[in-house]
Amino acid sequence: MKRLRAAAMSLVVIIAIALCLRLGYGWDYVQHRPHRALGVIPFLFEPGNIAASLVNGKGFSSPFRVDTGPTAWLTPVYPLLLAGIFRMFGLYTFQSFVTAAVLNILFSACTCIPIYYAGRRLGGARVAVIATWLWAVFPNAIKLPVEAMWDTSLAALLAACILWATLTLDESRRLTDWCAYGLLWGFALMTNPTVLSVLPFLLGWLVYRSRCYWRAALAAGMIVLCCAPWTIRNYKVFHGFVPLRSVVPLTLWLGNHDQSSGAWVGRLHPITNTEERAKYIELGEIDYMQDKQQEALQFMKDHPWDELRACWFRFVVIWTGGSAHPLDDFGGVLLFNVLVSLGALAGVIVLFRARSPYAFPLAVFPLVFPCAYYLTLASARYRHPMDPALLLLTAALAVGQLWGTTRTGCSAVSFQADRYPG
Repeated sequence: MKRLRAAAMSLVVIIAIALCLRLGYGWDYVQHRPHRALGVIPFLFEPGNIAASLVNGKGFSSPFRVDTGPTAWLTPVYPLLLAGIFRMFGLYTFQSFVTAAVLNILFSACTCIPIYYAGRRLGGARVAVIATWLWAVFPNAIKLPVEAMWDTSLAALLAACILWATLTLDESRRLTDWCAYGLLWGFALMTNPTVLSVLPFLLGWLVYRSRCYWRAALAAGMIVLCCAPWTIRNYKVFHGFVPLRSVVPLTLWLGNHDQSSGAWVGRLHPITNTEERAKYIELGEIDYMQDKQQEALQFMKDHPWDELRACWFRFVVIWTGGSAHPLDDFGGVLLFNVLVSLGALAGVIVLFRARSPYAFPLAVFPLVFPCAYYLTLASARYRHPMDPALLLLTAALAVGQLWGTTRTGCSAVSFQADRYPG
């Protein structure tokens, strides 16, 4: 019994189980689909198209399978990673799909590591183990690495690393630690810029906790240095300021116009709509985006009630795990996501009531990160970078409820945090 309990609490065992579950799902996914289709269809979206353009010697360009010129549609890390896979295993081959899927699976399984150590920091061994097990069996984290040839799994890993680093850096005075924190943020922004929404809150919390003002400024400087080459490239190419990526106005328009339902409208996206693609080519990327932004803002101004209904719809999609029709799609995946969402909300309350010093950085993810998606588009892939924080909050709730409170009035979460300071 003791060996079984020790195995269940072992990080290595949890990672192994997480890896097996993801590989098993990937194996089943491959067995039920033609290999030729898997070598092509998953890569016919923006990351794969840009990667193909890189392999063909046309640079970082053409997100729509036709030659449309340079682009800042995405930040460079994941398209460059796919380009490397294409160079090694062939353009649009089954071997490239398997390699990309396995890499995504490894990213997802390795996310157990920052979740575990962030959990120890937050509330001790119990929180760490529960949160890591939740991630190991989390349906979204099992399915997305295989189904989405996007930066989704890598972004979740980086977001979890950022959270872990934030919870530990407040006690560090070493310059190398703060520089590494800035480099981690810079790499994350070059992978998935959506994490930018939580940056000022987490960095501000670190400044408040540590009072290391100039060290925080050094970390911020490292972030700027990481992003500067990409921003300079965009300025030279587009003759305008595009700090990270250009696509936000289009997502705003796709979610806010007279034909929008609040979810992703594939038939109107330039990648599938020939009329929109022709307009994109005619105007150029930056002017096209400005045109879409003006249309979206005008629609939001003229139709406030429609906008409120769309925001509510997207709110439901985000918190039910990406389901546009939660009642029709009710099942294990939906149930898991709903329980995690409710558990995360209750976990925020538990941490604040326990006066945990880490309540604020954990709460930032569910309270701030999805706000942009309430206004634009929503899906399980978009919310995935905040899923590690949601599972940590759910684990904090579970520990607080299962082990009760101490005589001092503090919950078991804060008690464990004192017991396991590292």
